[in-house]
Amino acid sequence: MALVGRRNGRNFGYGRQLSYAGAQALRDMFGGGHYGTVKAHSGRWQAFVRWCRSEDGPGFNDARQIDRQTLLDYAGHLSKQVEQGVIGTATAQNRLSSVNQTMAALRGDQYVKVPSPSDALGMQRTTVRTTAPQGQAHEQVMRIVEALREQHPRAAAIALLARATGMHLREAILADLPRLNREAEQYGKINIQDGTKGGRSGASAPRWITVNDYIRDALAFAHQVSPDGSRNLLAPDESYLSFQQRIVRLARDILHKHYLKGFHELRAAYACVRYEQITHHLAPTNSGGCRRLDPHLDREARLKISYELGHGRIDVVSAYISGRT
Repeated sequence: MALVGRRNGRNFGYGRQLSYAGAQALRDMFGGGHYGTVKAHSGRWQAFVRWCRSEDGPGFNDARQIDRQTLLDYAGHLSKQVEQGVIGTATAQNRLSSVNQTMAALRGDQYVKVPSPSDALGMQRTTVRTTAPQGQAHEQVMRIVEALREQHPRAAAIALLARATGMHLREAILADLPRLNREAEQYGKINIQDGTKGGRSGASAPRWITVNDYIRDALAFAHQVSPDGSRNLLAPDESYLSFQQRIVRLARDILHKHYLKGFHELRAAYACVRYEQITHHLAPTNSGGCRRLDPHLDREARLKISYELGHGRIDVVSAYISGRT
């Protein structure tokens, strides 16, 4: 199939949707052959498109907006996924290489690419947190929540849920609030299942967290601001992407004004607070690593936090609380 428009049009003439444009450009480049190669590149391109639309991405839906810095930012995102155990190093390098290939197919030149995906990923990679996360102080969080409530009450609910339970942004937005409130009342704990990454949900991946007053208050507020006819923070006629663009993006400016990098920082704050609750010692990133802790107690805390955050590997916790002391 040829270009659907002029080469200087949206997505270089390949249509309105970035996801479709990349796949079609690859088919044109390979002339309808190399089906397996096209399929592999297209699948990795879709991962890049999802990142573009995510909280951390630039929000682009036109390949003409993508420049080399965009690709370097994506390399940083992939590096974090490697650190967290979501993907392997080879997968990250393959995804970046496929984005290079797809951009060349879309543009018809080699001007926008990452020359060495392995080097780009290596330069971006940090495996151990070296600074204490923002948002640990309850007073700071409540100031942020009050500022958000005035303009974006649902974003305020996200902040409360992230800090109280360690939820990801997506998990907080898609949380089944009636179910969680029911579990909190019946069992005194909640099972985080909605919006989880990598298929980590269901009976094979339970994620129960003991409820306290902070969690009860967060759930009650989220239920209060949940739109009519909805079980989560999205309105029945609202998409996840539009919610990010209309609410989350604007809310991020308020977070920055209150010295918070983003909602994910509240997840790290949760991990540090939980470490102190479990061990009765400051998290390594808060203590400067100056105190030697019983390695068995340290490991027990990291295993517990890894479970509560929905990770499959204990070493990922170092990205939230720093390395072992």
